[in-house]
Amino acid sequence: MALDEQSTVAVKPVNKSKVWLLVKVAIILGVITVAEFIIAYTFPDTLRVLKISIFVGLTIVKAFYIVAEFMHLKYEVKALIWAIMLPMIFVVWLIIALINEGGAILQAVY
Repeated sequence: MALDEQSTVAVKPVNKSKVWLLVKVAIILGVITVAEFIIAYTFPDTLRVLKISIFVGLTIVKAFYIVAEFMHLKYEVKALIWAIMLPMIFVVWLIIALINEGGAILQAVY
């Protein structure tokens, strides 16, 4: 570009609906996080299995919102969504099964 040429940059106005969508998702994630803290500090240790189950459920909800909005998977083709989610479901099932079996083996040994 020569010194006498002028460069013009046009700034687009902010798309308020997209900004509001991100703010809404951030608020939802914040509310879920506050709920996790409340559960962590108010539930007694006698309800440990219930507490862990609630944490896992809320973490899955948070992961859904993060993947759907911030990684833009919500706007992709349904086949791509299933190609990612179905293996993830099986991996979570595998982890739960391995933890369960590992606990059973540990109890049988001791």
